[in-house]
Amino acid sequence: MRRSRQVLAALCGVLLAHSEETSASSRKPAPQPLRLAITFDDLPLHGLLPPGATPLSVISAIIAALRSAGAPATYGFVNAGNPADGQNDAVLNAWRSAGFPLGNHGWSHANLAQIDPAAASAEITRGEAVIAGKMGSRDWRWFRYPFLSEGQTPDQVAALRGMLAAGRYKVAAVTMSFGDYAWNGPYARCVARNDTAAIAALEARYLAAARAEADRARSMSRAATGRDIPYVLLMHVGAFDARMLPRLLALYREMGFRLVGLPEAEADSFYANARDLTLPGPSATLESALRAKGLPIPAAAPAAALPGPEVCA
Repeated sequence: MRRSRQVLAALCGVLLAHSEETSASSRKPAPQPLRLAITFDDLPLHGLLPPGATPLSVISAIIAALRSAGAPATYGFVNAGNPADGQNDAVLNAWRSAGFPLGNHGWSHANLAQIDPAAASAEITRGEAVIAGKMGSRDWRWFRYPFLSEGQTPDQVAALRGMLAAGRYKVAAVTMSFGDYAWNGPYARCVARNDTAAIAALEARYLAAARAEADRARSMSRAATGRDIPYVLLMHVGAFDARMLPRLLALYREMGFRLVGLPEAEADSFYANARDLTLPGPSATLESALRAKGLPIPAAAPAAALPGPEVCA
């Protein structure tokens, strides 16, 4: 009888411990899904066009892919001084008709760090009337620095941030990129040559680069912050981007990313000095976060190598 009681007591202890472990496990916060805000630069057009394509056909394909994927309101950053073969207005109207917002990318895509302050101020403000006219009451006061160049000295960084702060801007930071712009020129040349094998190779390299750089961004984020921040992806409105976007969005979905809007992504504390330009700059990047901790910045993977001018030369 005594042994039976001992066995029963031991069994109850095991069950109690298991119950406590299960309860503790159930109290752990669920892991946050990976979040990705896709943004597009250089509206109304980036790069060479292949035969038969137009700025409007490119933007229409990008819009269709985003809609098909159920993407939230996706910011497009405008160089209002780009005539885009006379289709500037039609492209911006198509983007807005899709419910997608516009932001400012400078009048002519000039590097603000390489021009004098008066010219930099004009680059920021000259296209505002175009963007504001398309956006109405929606928030268009997001600025994407051309070439992601925020200044070459601390004084210049502060001066440019002061100009943007005076215009009530927030900075559209970038924490993921794979050099998508580099595929548009080779693609246009390959289409002109009807080189289907070269185009297939470009497609494979594009997706491999996107995957490799997403993995690299996640690795940097976990090393610098101990978590996956909401990532902001830089893309461009090029013809090859339009061709590949359905497959690219499927790839990110397969990798576990959920698409969110830019404001939601940048509400994260990582982007504090991109939202509030009274804070010291430049805007935070994953690379700068690693440097601040004395951690190494991982090299880009070989799979992320960009296509060069030799492709379909």
